[in-house]
Amino acid sequence: MAPTKPHILPIIVVAQFFCTSVWFAGNAIADKLSVATGLGPETAGYVLSSVQFGFIIGTIVFALFMFADRYSPSKVFLICALAAAVCNLSLTIAGIGIELLLLTRFATGFFLAGIYPVGMKIASDYYEKGLGKALGFLVGALVLGTAFPYFTAFFEVEGKTDHIILITSSLTVAGGVFIGFFVPNGPFRKPTTQLNLASGISLFKIASFRKAAFGYFGHMWELYAFWAFIPLAIATYNETQNEGLSESFWAFIIIGVGAVSCVLGGSLSKRYGSALIAKIALTISGICCIVSPLLFELPRIAFLSFYCIWGMAVIADSPQFSTLVARSTPITLRATGLTLVNSIGFSISIISIQLLTHFRAHIPANFLFLILSIGPIFGLFHMFKKRV
Repeated sequence: MAPTKPHILPIIVVAQFFCTSVWFAGNAIADKLSVATGLGPETAGYVLSSVQFGFIIGTIVFALFMFADRYSPSKVFLICALAAAVCNLSLTIAGIGIELLLLTRFATGFFLAGIYPVGMKIASDYYEKGLGKALGFLVGALVLGTAFPYFTAFFEVEGKTDHIILITSSLTVAGGVFIGFFVPNGPFRKPTTQLNLASGISLFKIASFRKAAFGYFGHMWELYAFWAFIPLAIATYNETQNEGLSESFWAFIIIGVGAVSCVLGGSLSKRYGSALIAKIALTISGICCIVSPLLFELPRIAFLSFYCIWGMAVIADSPQFSTLVARSTPITLRATGLTLVNSIGFSISIISIQLLTHFRAHIPANFLFLILSIGPIFGLFHMFKKRV
């Protein structure tokens, strides 16, 4: 079989970065949305939870009907990218109400289900070997896409935020076109022509799949809640230490630096294996959760350095868990397996996001991230557990 053309992975990576930029677009303009809807300081949590919920429903629909296994995943990616861009544009509507805001963020999340996991499916169709490295680049692109709205928010002019939405929607359209027209079906793709609605449940009978999935679930308890509340952590540090750190700029840096660890972890996985890289990253991020209350007493450089290390560790295991899931799944059900695990993982992330949203009004902000340690502990327990 002819080797994969060298331009394929860069195109997939760039498209994933462009298209996932709509994920946190609402959070980057949370202050504006808070004023428009009257939701108050809880806006960021509700906006992100709506996206997560839409993603969950989307992944369930995509898994049940096996769209990316039955049809060209590149075309599925293109259609969903165009739809997500349109939904994202609704954030530019003047005086947007609560109902429309939550509905359109839900719809954005729904169509992201045809972008993120389907992008991984496309990569797995091209890279039977070295999948951990390929997914490292791919999740790195997701990280940069997630962080990008905060970067654009840093350059906000006179309170105007529409440029954030226009840029992220335009990038999403471009990303969809790149995949739809320049990335044909991969050489290792084996389309499925029949529905098997019970296939997802049957996958959990596979010990290696179950182990990887449970590790991923623990990782997801921490990941998105950590990302969502980084601006609050920066604001709390500013208040505690009388500093003036930019919340949007440092949220971009702390989230974005995770792209480096994804790529590095992907490269190291070829030598040391995906399981070991996932265990190390999950251990480091779990330790960060546990010691998080102490970080607010550190000098500025130490505080920011620690959060950057945390930002690297919290995501470095994600592509490796996805690799482990993909490798433990029959090839004809690979997209279904990846999508189903994503769906459950994002369901878990809603619980942790809403839990932190609730407790921010009842406990000091510097203790919030202690709650996130539950995830790494759970994930590591199952990763080190003997197969049964």
